Amino acid sequence: MAGEKEIRSKIASVKNMQKITSAMEKVAASKIRKAQQQMEESRPYAERIRRVVGHLAQANPDYKHPFLIEREVSRIGLIIISTDRGLCGGLNANLFKTVIGEIAKWQGESVQIDMVLVGAKAVQFFRRMGGNVVGTASHLGDKPAVNDLIGAIKIMLNSYAEGKIDRLFVVHNQYVSAMSQVPVVSTLLPVSEIDVGNESLQEHWDYIYEPDAGELLDDFLTRYIESQVYRGAVENFACEMAAKMVAMKSATDNAGEIIDGLQLQYNKARQAAITQEISEIVGGAAAVSS
Repeated sequence: MAGEKEIRSKIASVKNMQKITSAMEKVAASKIRKAQQQMEESRPYAERIRRVVGHLAQANPDYKHPFLIEREVSRIGLIIISTDRGLCGGLNANLFKTVIGEIAKWQGESVQIDMVLVGAKAVQFFRRMGGNVVGTASHLGDKPAVNDLIGAIKIMLNSYAEGKIDRLFVVHNQYVSAMSQVPVVSTLLPVSEIDVGNESLQEHWDYIYEPDAGELLDDFLTRYIESQVYRGAVENFACEMAAKMVAMKSATDNAGEIIDGLQLQYNKARQAAITQEISEIVGGAAAVSS
């Protein structure tokens, strides 16, 4: 059995770690509220622009934008959004497992894959794993901004417009609740038919474009893709904070259990030491009296 001094040192070390994990849990809990507010703020714009794109996909314009055209798939693009930091349980591991499954599915159909990585953890993982990485973006901070993502997104949009890739996906964690986050794979390009509710369109319905359908649609659809990727980044950050809060709470609770176990060991060691001291005193007294 370990000595009293060694056990006391272990208890002090675990208590210090428990203070750190408890503080990290509280910080993550406070940031979840801010992340949820960011999600709510990004939702109206993203939903409205998605609705208009749904109209465009069902319309019959004179100009058909390349982003709206379905074509045979020989190469795809993946925008993978992970966290910049760890200590968030299996959040990134589950995301990468989903990505690997998606890659395996397309490779089984002899489809080539280009990747844009958002988040330091994705960059680290796919540098070890390998793959055709064409762009990266990391260290977005606690409040992701569209400007930090535009460069990475533009690489994929240019590749699609030039015919280098035939389909574009975004992969990120979806926030279900503070206790549940799930990886999702969403199609960005080509823009397919989107459910616009009960609104019905005439057979040859379309917008009136001014000055030019090509110019307007090019800018509009680019903003749409940026809004979807930005929304994914914001949602992934909320998932990170929720997963971190749960992981740090679990770590704090586990530290408490370890401290209780060490305290029991300490009490037993202390009791054994006292018993030994009493035995020595009694033995010494008996030797003197004899």
